[in-house]
Amino acid sequence: MAISGVDQPAFIQINETLRLRRYDGTADFALAWYQDPELVYLVDGVKKPYSRETLYNMYTYLDQHGELYFIEVREGETFVPIGDVTFSQADLPIVIGVPEYRGRGLGRQVIRCLMDRGRQLGYDTLGVREIYDWNTGSVRCFTSCGFVPVEKTEQGWRYETKL
Repeated sequence: MAISGVDQPAFIQINETLRLRRYDGTADFALAWYQDPELVYLVDGVKKPYSRETLYNMYTYLDQHGELYFIEVREGETFVPIGDVTFSQADLPIVIGVPEYRGRGLGRQVIRCLMDRGRQLGYDTLGVREIYDWNTGSVRCFTSCGFVPVEKTEQGWRYETKL
């Protein structure tokens, strides 16, 4: 329960082939995503692949500061994790870790779903702490969902949207 007084659902069903699954402390499968230096550059601004310890430290932090979910898609009869997202009013970090699922609009569907969650919780705004200038995919995703740049950061912009 990272959001005080709010029960985090085990699953948020976005549609019949896309859902969010609450982080349960198991994430070894995600290490491969964070071995890609280009993905890490988009996330952290450096090209240093994660160690297992770094991955779990990140997930522990995110789980304590918001609702951490794995993004899952249906493949046949099974849902498989393809990325992660953390929901909090101040930040919505999202990663589509499996390359073949990038650029398909899944991130936009996840963000819109979490915007609905924010409305249900009575939030009037949602923010993204920083999107680096070179992360054009994230800029497109968030701006297509109504987020606008509100403050220049050292390497990008902080974004916000009204709900």
